[in-house]
Amino acid sequence: MTQPLLLTLNAGSSSVKIGIFTAGAARLASGVIDFRKPPLRLHLHEGPAELDVALHAAPEDAAAVLAETFDWLARHFQIDRLVAIGHRVVHGGAGFAGPVRLDDAAIATIAALTPNAPLHQPQSLRLIRAVAALRPDVVQIASFDTAFHRTQSDLVSRFAIPRALHDTGIRRYGFHGLSYASIAASMARDVPALAAGRVVVAHLGSGASLCALEGGHSRDSSMGFSTLDGIPMATRCGALDPGVLLHLLGPGEQSLGQVEDLLYHRSGLLGVSGISADSRVLLDSDAPEAREAIALFTFRIAGEVARLAATLGGLDALVFTAGIGENQPRIRAAVCERLAWLGLALDPAANEANAPRISTSASRIAALVIRTDEERVVAEEALAVLAAGGVGVS
Repeated sequence: MTQPLLLTLNAGSSSVKIGIFTAGAARLASGVIDFRKPPLRLHLHEGPAELDVALHAAPEDAAAVLAETFDWLARHFQIDRLVAIGHRVVHGGAGFAGPVRLDDAAIATIAALTPNAPLHQPQSLRLIRAVAALRPDVVQIASFDTAFHRTQSDLVSRFAIPRALHDTGIRRYGFHGLSYASIAASMARDVPALAAGRVVVAHLGSGASLCALEGGHSRDSSMGFSTLDGIPMATRCGALDPGVLLHLLGPGEQSLGQVEDLLYHRSGLLGVSGISADSRVLLDSDAPEAREAIALFTFRIAGEVARLAATLGGLDALVFTAGIGENQPRIRAAVCERLAWLGLALDPAANEANAPRISTSASRIAALVIRTDEERVVAEEALAVLAAGGVGVS
């Protein structure tokens, strides 16, 4: 008898990560659809085997992209045995405190939050609607990055604006919650003593943020109302004096669309360097602008670690995760060097090897490198929703 399957779709601004799991949350394969340049490509890893094929569908036609992807997956897996598809959705606003089964009302609520996450929310919605058209028989479930941060206090989530505005939903939400949930689960399994304490996790990728964990629960984060906030990112500005926006929209005579494009697409590492949004390119460059971009990036990360440590009342561990955090020793070293005053002592050899623990035995703060697995969190949450609703997966 064939086993039921669960598919996860993790929509980013330039790619879609795919996970294929059994109904027991065992991973069968991982993949990614790369949208960065034509033709689209599907990369799939099934154990040691790899599949790398060009897709002929137009990038803007999500239904055609998924149809072609499903055709390829069906050659290796029994896609007709899909019991659910789980989606990572960046913004859940104040309405979603956990994963939900998607219906018309839930989809409409997700769509209404698009202005707060314009890089990601439209991508998720396109996939959700494409799946509904292609496989209306399959249950769809959404997991939200913002839901993990619902354990933050009202004090942390509030801006110093009139209460009436706060009550309309203008508040700090926090993002990358599925990644932080993954790290919290990994720590609870592998380093339970540290997991029970005060931890700052640095999720460093094209999008980047930090989160303060206490006993595995979110207490504060660098991102607030939108995914623009916090530290500089590949093309996003990070925290910015609101007076700059007033200047650009007033004396600067820029339109709202121009300012949005500036903040989301032309700032961050790309804006400061004028060379690239890719930290690897900047690290290999001798240009002073490239060095300055990396220096600003690591300076702001270290400063945010210190701020989050103040929220926690101390710091027991610093965790690096995501593409940059897991794979770029020079970035980690620059951050840790600025945190030496907290008692963080880096082990250079362990850091160069991307070892699980990169601090010395004498360090007062543990520094760790932990691989994040958002797709597994989405799969586990989807299966929990199915179980709670009495949906069988046999």
